Amino acid sequence: MIDIGVNLTNSRFDKDRDEVVARAKAAGVHGLVVTGTSIEESQQALMMARQWPGYTYSTAGVHPHDAKTVLDLALPEIRELSAHPEVVAIGECGLDFNRDFSPRPQQEAVFEAQLAMAAELNMPVFMHCRDAHERFIAILKPWRDKLPAAVLHCFTGTRDELADCLALDLHIGITGWVCDERRGTELREIVGDIPDNRLMVETDCPYLLPRDYRPKPKSSRNEPKFLPHIASVIAECRSQQPEQVMANAYVTTQAFFNIGSPSVE
Repeated sequence: MIDIGVNLTNSRFDKDRDEVVARAKAAGVHGLVVTGTSIEESQQALMMARQWPGYTYSTAGVHPHDAKTVLDLALPEIRELSAHPEVVAIGECGLDFNRDFSPRPQQEAVFEAQLAMAAELNMPVFMHCRDAHERFIAILKPWRDKLPAAVLHCFTGTRDELADCLALDLHIGITGWVCDERRGTELREIVGDIPDNRLMVETDCPYLLPRDYRPKPKSSRNEPKFLPHIASVIAECRSQQPEQVMANAYVTTQAFFNIGSPSVE
């Protein structure tokens, strides 16, 4: 398995980042994709990808929360980062109309700028959408045929929204949200609609600790070692064996990010 959404730059990992990666390897997680969410965080993500070569990779992009910090829509710093072999996707980019930490017009402009860059560079995009489905689809749709691949990470939407995403041939990232008996009910019902070759698995750590994990962890911090548990819950919802979900997601993830077999040594 490869965890496609790891916020390893988050300060909650500052005290034991090496141990977190070691525990991921011990749990059978075969690779990590470190998420870049701003120019600074994307630079840090690249540094962390280099810290564990052949095991960690990174993305480079600006999250909608940070769109307000972008002064140049050419995003020269992101373009520079994208040239490094460890950087395997543009993003995290997209729209978040739930928090509105950045003005919506600015979110949309920065999202489209990153789609244009990914299309030009022939790189996949790692995307975010919360409470903005209609605008997200409207902005993405004209670019979709120009992009080699696109994943909506941490999908938590409705059946109709999932159908819209699959109609655009998006990959779908599923997190521990599926393990939440309060908020994840609909996701558990529809996760079986995702084709095997479009499903990827992630923790989005340190967020979204699986609520049903036992024994209950002392800390609320999520980390990649819980990825096998998330995969097993997804498998149960899809009436598949965990090994089948893990194997399919592994092959799908390698192809999406164009990476070889990560090294766990």
